[in-house]
Amino acid sequence: MSDQAILSAPGAAAEYDSAPATKVRGYWQSVAYRLSHDWITLIFGAVVLVIILIAVFAPLLAPFDPYAQSIVGRLKPMGWRGHPLGTDELGRDMLSRLIYGGRISLIMGLAPVAIAVMIGGTLGVIGGFAGKVANTAIMRTMDVFYAFPSILLAVAISGAMGGGIFNGIISLSLVFIPAMCRVAETATSQVKNLDYIEAARASGAGTFAIIRHHVLGNVLGPVFIYASSLVSVSILLASGLSFLGLGVQPPEPDWGLMLSTLRQSIYVDPLGCAMPGIAIFITSICFNLVSDGVRAAMDVRI
Repeated sequence: MSDQAILSAPGAAAEYDSAPATKVRGYWQSVAYRLSHDWITLIFGAVVLVIILIAVFAPLLAPFDPYAQSIVGRLKPMGWRGHPLGTDELGRDMLSRLIYGGRISLIMGLAPVAIAVMIGGTLGVIGGFAGKVANTAIMRTMDVFYAFPSILLAVAISGAMGGGIFNGIISLSLVFIPAMCRVAETATSQVKNLDYIEAARASGAGTFAIIRHHVLGNVLGPVFIYASSLVSVSILLASGLSFLGLGVQPPEPDWGLMLSTLRQSIYVDPLGCAMPGIAIFITSICFNLVSDGVRAAMDVRI
């Protein structure tokens, strides 16, 4: 029986009309659906959220002043006189310094990546969309930074500029800008010659309007995913700079600096010396796993 005969049969049209319509998810709805069913990403994302909240509310959560010293209370064990994790080499409360150290470590991890996204992403979009001379000038300049390993480049820049939080952020930003520029330039080059970009040009749209409405939407995904993966790298590099004396300076509480000052006491209090390293490890691995989960949900290949 033909389809026309079926539709002409009594009640057939009503049956077809009553069939439920399938709801099609949008892109971001699909991303949210995948993330909501990825328990690993949700669990470690919750851990990241807890770490951020602890850092934000450090003055309310820290049981002691992280700068208060006590000569008679040096390297005391856990639970000594109300110190849950004991004290460090100068008698300062270990838990309070870990909590406050999370603030500085997160700033050193997030700020360089944010700066690199703004500067490197802008340069990459300009180079990828403009092409020719602009692309050559920008990308060859970025290649100069690629000639040096990221760790050595960060150490060299920090050594030249001196220690401190601000100089550490600047040095790490300069390390991340070339990589971010490369990701943005590659994504822009893949998009700029597509049909809808040519249609926008033919309709009379200006360059800035095309970039804002048509290019950025396709570039921000890869840039965001790559930036999220750089946060853990930034935390590790910042801790390494502080460990070498090129980052955060005493008496500021920083996980890398705490590792440096406590390493001489490793035979006296090995567990206390390992606390900052454990905090760095947990934070870095959580950011890495969340980044992997978001990248899988967005189905972005870098």
